[in-house]
Amino acid sequence: MDDDRTEKIRQRAYEIFQREGGILGNHERHWHQAEMEIDHEAALPLTADDALPETREVDATDVLTVEALAMRTGISGDEAQELLDQLGNDRAAIEQAARSLQAKRRS
Repeated sequence: MDDDRTEKIRQRAYEIFQREGGILGNHERHWHQAEMEIDHEAALPLTADDALPETREVDATDVLTVEALAMRTGISGDEAQELLDQLGNDRAAIEQAARSLQAKRRS
């Protein structure tokens, strides 16, 4: 399981490196940022059905959630918050919408 986490961190660190223009010299920061994101994601419910049973909600205003979504997908924090507000608690739908938004911007 630790090998899986390490591989996810390695891939995420490389994505961060690429997103920041592929400039060398920040590998430690990229790695630490990737660790934080992967560990934070592992602690989040995947959908509203996985959320706390008493509320059935994921806190969409959680700053770390907004920042992590923005960093993973390359959208702004405001765009990430808007997606979280619009799409509710379905993490898969939020990720897909964020990536679609970024892809449209690149076209």
